[in-house]
Order: sequence, then C-alpha cells, then structure tokens
Amino acid sequence: MKRSLTYKQSGVSIDEGEKLVRFIKPLAKATYTKGVVAGVGGFGAPFSLKFKKLKDPILVSGTDGVGTKLKVAFMADRHDSIGIDLVAMCVNDIVTSGAEPLFFLDYFATGRLNAEKASMIIKSIAKGCKLAGCALVGGETAEMPGLYKKGEYDLAGFAVGAVERQRLIDGRGIKPGDAIIGIASSGLHSNGYSLARKVLFEKLRHKLSDKPKRFKKTIGEELLTPTKIYVKSILRLIQLFDIKGVAHITGGGITENVPRVLPEGVKAVIREGSWDVPRIFGYMKEKGNIKETEMRRTFNMGIGMVLIAKKNQAASIIKELKRVGDIGYIIGTIEKKKPREKEIEFVK
Repeated sequence: MKRSLTYKQSGVSIDEGEKLVRFIKPLAKATYTKGVVAGVGGFGAPFSLKFKKLKDPILVSGTDGVGTKLKVAFMADRHDSIGIDLVAMCVNDIVTSGAEPLFFLDYFATGRLNAEKASMIIKSIAKGCKLAGCALVGGETAEMPGLYKKGEYDLAGFAVGAVERQRLIDGRGIKPGDAIIGIASSGLHSNGYSLARKVLFEKLRHKLSDKPKRFKKTIGEELLTPTKIYVKSILRLIQLFDIKGVAHITGGGITENVPRVLPEGVKAVIREGSWDVPRIFGYMKEKGNIKETEMRRTFNMGIGMVLIAKKNQAASIIKELKRVGDIGYIIGTIEKKKPREKEIEFVK
C-alpha cells in the first residue's frame, strides 16, 4: 500500500501547535485581571466589564503590528522583546482617549512553527500586557508553509479598553494658551524602520554589533530597544490633571499625529530644541542626508507621547512624570489658527 499523505508532510505540524498552546497558557494566566471569564483555549475570549463599575462605559479598540522592525529581530535572531513593541503600539493608541486597556489578543503567523521560539515571542507579549495592566486573553497562531521565508514571521495585535463617557479625551477642550508637553521615547519605537535600515545597513553597511562614536549602545541594541508603554503614566496623569488631548507619536511623527487631536481653529506651535533628541536620529539624518522635515514625518525624534493641558499645570505634570520614571518637556503651545495656516508649526 502507498503511504498516506499527512498534514505534517505538507509543512504544518499540529503537534507543534499544541505544544505552543501548553507554553502559552501559564504566560497568559499570569496577566489575567478580574474581568477575565475564561482562559486561553476557547473559540472566543469572554471578558466582563462589571468589575470596572463604570456607569456609562465607552469601549475603545486598537489594532497594529510591529512593521519592519521585525526584519532587525530576524537579523539579530532576537525575539525576547518584540512582543512588547506589539502591545505598546496598540495600548498606547487606546490610552490617548483616556481608556484603560482591558485585554489583548495577538496574531502570530510563520512558515514553519517552532514552539520554543514562538513561546519566547508570546512571553514578551505577556510582559507587554503586564506593563500595560491588561490581560492576554487569546490569539491565533498560523503556520503557513511557503508564505514566509525560513525563520521569519509576522505579528499583529488587537486591544480593547474602556473609559467612562464623561472622562473620554477627544481634544474638544483644547484652547489657545494651552501647553504642549512631550514625553520622551525609548528610541525609534516601531516606526521608520524601512528608512533606518536603508541608511544604516544599505548605505553605511553597518553590522548590528557596530557602535558608532559617542553611542552608548550598538546599532542592534538601538534598533531593538522596545517601544515604551505609557499606559500607567497617562492614566495617572488623567486622574491628577486636566489633560485635554493626547497624541501617540508613531508613523508620521509629531508633524502628522499632533494635528489629529486638535479641534478647529487652533494650531500647535512646536519649539525646536526644547527636548533632548537621541543621538541615533541625528546620526541617521547626517549620514543619510535626510531633510529635517522628512525626519519629523518619519520618526518620533525622541518624543513618544504628546499631552495638551492647561499652561498652569504643565510644570506639575512634568514633575509627576519624573516621579513615575518618565521624562517630560514643555515643547510648545496652542495658538489660534488663521485661515490657510497649517495645524502645526515648528519654530526656533
């Protein structure tokens, strides 16, 4: 008799997938909050809002990926922090509305599943969830032979948060005279990596282990520094101050993201030189011959979050940020916008 064909022979190992689930369950359980109704393993992930005791809850959802930062992780064969980036990109978006992230789901896809490697990635996702204070309630693992190169994978995430309707931050209260406060990033975060790789690896021929003059980290360490998760800091500030607007500085930089939270009739005036720009950005600008406007629209330039609040609260906000381990700067002001003026202006 001829040997029968199996799914494993086509490149998909159900056994390896079950092995990964066994790895994941304790990692996910460590992130559970009071709202988790059932653990990993079901077809859906039930979650109760009752424990939050919200009178008029608004759900806020967000989804994102890590982008070509994954290519750097493949180059370094380092997968112990990339999941933090995935969580950060989703929960940092959610908290801009004043919402507290409740739960997170991930999508992990690869050509050939390696349970131990995948568990390292899931472990970093769980770590990100704990940093954000949300539960990892489930996800999807897809093994798709022929779709990905050997050793490569893709990640996507999805998060849901909740906020009391009266505490929803939507930027409507922003007025001329308000202060613009920037919170320092941990580095590139997860944006602009296609340009960064072109400059650092194609034009300059750098290796991950290279350490340019006056750099504190190697190129690999700079690029793989995890995206900072701002959730707990932002939620704390919302309790203490009148935070009128919050912008997550991702793709598009300050240039594109700050205007997204502004109401009609006002503009953001950003003062150049009002914050410390990490050396990696200046290095890429110089060596890559990149214009300042292009840098601002591609990278966060050292600012991961922007807050808009009353001017008389700005100093206290920065003091509180320092107390919780973040670095804040007053980087500009809100002014009245004249007809035909842009919603954001950079001044020296």
